[in-house]
Amino acid sequence: MIFTKKIIQLSKNDRKIAGGKSIYLGEIMKMGILVPKGFVVLAPAFDKFLEQNNLDKKIKKLLRKINSDNKQSINKISKEIDNLIIKTAVPKNMAAQIGKEFLWLKKNYVAVRSSAIFEDSSTSSWAGELESYLNTTKINLLNNLKKCWASIFGPKAISYKFNNVLNKNNFSVAVIVQEMIQSEISGVCFTVHPVAVDYNKMVIEAGSGLGEIITEGIVTPDTYIVDKKNKLISDKHINQQKQKMTDAQILKLSEICRKIEKHYKAPQDIEWAFAKNKFYILQSRPITTL
Repeated sequence: MIFTKKIIQLSKNDRKIAGGKSIYLGEIMKMGILVPKGFVVLAPAFDKFLEQNNLDKKIKKLLRKINSDNKQSINKISKEIDNLIIKTAVPKNMAAQIGKEFLWLKKNYVAVRSSAIFEDSSTSSWAGELESYLNTTKINLLNNLKKCWASIFGPKAISYKFNNVLNKNNFSVAVIVQEMIQSEISGVCFTVHPVAVDYNKMVIEAGSGLGEIITEGIVTPDTYIVDKKNKLISDKHINQQKQKMTDAQILKLSEICRKIEKHYKAPQDIEWAFAKNKFYILQSRPITTL
C-alpha cells in the first residue's frame, strides 16, 4: 500500500487523500513558484493506522458520547482520543516508507503540518483548527505525525466540525512533511482587502522570523497595501519603526500572489516566507470571509 506521495505529484484530484492544503501546494509548485520540497503522508495511512490498531471503533464509540453543546464533554473525549493515538505505534511498513521519504529530503529539520480532507473550500476553512510542528527531526518525526493525526480530534476541530454540520463525514487527515525554511521574514498575504472588501487592494503582513509568530498573534506585523491595478504600494503601517521588507520585495511578493490568485480565479489567503533572498509559498487557501 502507498502511504506517501511527493507534493509535486499532487493535483486537484488528490483532495480526498491529501487534503486541500497539500493539493494547493502541489499545483503552486507546478506553476514554477517556489514551495519548500516535501511529501505528504496520505489520509489512507491514517485510516490504516486506526483500523490496524482497532482504534477506529474505539474512537467512533467515544465520539458518540459527545454533547456538542458542552465544552467539558468535548475536551474530555478529545483528550481520551489523543491518548489512544499518541501511545499507539505506527506500523513498521508505514514507518519505513515515511523514513525513506525523510531521507530523500536530505534535511535535518522539517516542518510537519496537518492537511484535513474537508479543508479550505470556498465556503469553509480549517485554518487554525489543526496542528503544525516546526524544526522536527528524524527522531521525533513519527511522534509529531501522530500529534497531527490526533489534532483532527482536538477540541477546536471537533467543535468546528459539529458547528459546520460536517459531523456526518468521517474524520481523516493527511500530513505534510517539508524542508524547514528558517525564514528571515515571513507573513501572510490577502489578495483582496478582507476588511474593506476591495478587490483592487492586496494586503501583505510581514514580521521577522517564522510566520507562526504572526498567525498566532504573538507580534504585530507590518502591513502593506498594494494597488493591484497600478502595481504600486498605496499605504504602509510599520511596527517598531523599522520596515521589515523593502519596497522592491513587497512588489515582488505581490506579483507572486497575484499569479496564485489568477490561477485559482478566487481571492487567496497566502502564507509565505523569505530566506536567502528567495520567497517561498507555505500555504494558499480561499478567503472565506468576504
